[in-house]
Amino acid sequence: MSDTVRLQKYLAACGVTSRRKAEELIGQGRVTVDGQVVVAMGSQIDPVKQEIRLDGKLVIAAHDLLYILLNKPQGYVTTMADPQGRPIVTSLLTGITARLFPVGRLDLDTEGALLLTNDGELAQQIQHPSYEVTKTYEAQVLGRPSPTMLRQLAHGILLEGKMTAPAKLVLIDGKIGSSNIRITIHEGRKRQVRKMFQAIGHPVVHLKRIAYGRLFLEGLAPGKYRILTAEDLKKIFIKENPFTNQ
Repeated sequence: MSDTVRLQKYLAACGVTSRRKAEELIGQGRVTVDGQVVVAMGSQIDPVKQEIRLDGKLVIAAHDLLYILLNKPQGYVTTMADPQGRPIVTSLLTGITARLFPVGRLDLDTEGALLLTNDGELAQQIQHPSYEVTKTYEAQVLGRPSPTMLRQLAHGILLEGKMTAPAKLVLIDGKIGSSNIRITIHEGRKRQVRKMFQAIGHPVVHLKRIAYGRLFLEGLAPGKYRILTAEDLKKIFIKENPFTNQ
């Protein structure tokens, strides 16, 4: 929907309720447009440019695409359901009625940036090797890897019978017994960052993904999310030759 439409008609088209019931909900002050309560019948809205919520929950048409950046906490799984009963990431999307799925995964014990969407085409592009979408992590590892070890990881190492692609690594700081390292990769092997550091004898003790491409968390608190704009999505695919090592 790109043209203006009556608010009650839009609510009904989204499958929220019938048009008559939608009028009742509007009259009860339970519907907001761009954060403002709307009670006037026949109010015209633009679903593309305006945010419509019912009882605080975002309302979108079934065919509309939605993109979310979530700061995943530790202890959540990135599956749609979990037979072990562990909490799933979609349970954090309070106020979102659309059925979204995670783009890729983060391990149970890894936190940070996680994209969720109902756009299968975009999800495929992000995960397909030919697009080389970079993911940046901050890793706390045991000990202090030598410059030689970091160069090995940057150039690629043999991992489970296959060489890793070039990566960019920056030593942020070193504390007693551990170091904080920023690493950017464009592969998506399972637990790859952890396995890379394990291979050089400096296992990861804490791992956080902070960015897809140039789309960063930017202060998003753990467990919180924000809706992405078209400009945000462009940042995911920005090419800046991130594998030029310092």
